[in-house]
Amino acid sequence: MSRREINILSAGAVAPGLKKISAAFQRDTIQHVNVTFATAPAIPERLDDSAPIDIVIAPPVVLDDLARSGKISSLGRVLLGRIGVGVMVRAGVPQPPIATVEQLKKSLLDATSVVFNRASTGTYLENLFQRLGIGAELERKSIRYPDFAAVLEHVSRGENGEIGFGATTVIVENVDKGVAFVGPLPAEIQNYTAYEAAVVENGAANTAAMQFRDYLESPAARSALAQSGIL
Repeated sequence: MSRREINILSAGAVAPGLKKISAAFQRDTIQHVNVTFATAPAIPERLDDSAPIDIVIAPPVVLDDLARSGKISSLGRVLLGRIGVGVMVRAGVPQPPIATVEQLKKSLLDATSVVFNRASTGTYLENLFQRLGIGAELERKSIRYPDFAAVLEHVSRGENGEIGFGATTVIVENVDKGVAFVGPLPAEIQNYTAYEAAVVENGAANTAAMQFRDYLESPAARSALAQSGIL
């Protein structure tokens, strides 16, 4: 089998598990995997770039929209799993109570600012704050960034009393970068986003890409995903 580079465009929330899987796949095969991460809303724009893409990993609704618009024609999808929303604060500061909905509401109202992204997590949070009846109060102190990297940077260098949000997977992955994982949202208001991998029909490395897609369903890959918090 000739060596072909598999180019993957993926939502960033699955990065912890996908990095492990890609490394293992490259060790077990002669294929090379090149992964580019982007927020789910930015993936359609990235597909307009000239760089070839063989696999897209995103929430099903994003893949459905890409298929309807003709940007991708899929040769088949596989479910990686689903990821919830988590809470973080700057490392070393007191952690706010968030175990119950009422505790979370009070902690958010007491926070100096609330920091989250403009991707699917941020959209869910804005709607959640409205449902909880605290949307107006939080709007005045909400800070939104294009992606989690900017949220992480802000919270890690921010003031006492700031609360940040992100996918549980990427918060846990970055606890050595100045933030502490407080915990997931309470179960009754948790939001899980599913992520699927789709092989792009007109990709340059279809055979290798389908091999990687099948690898995603292997016991080794499933174990790596579970260990990264992708359920």
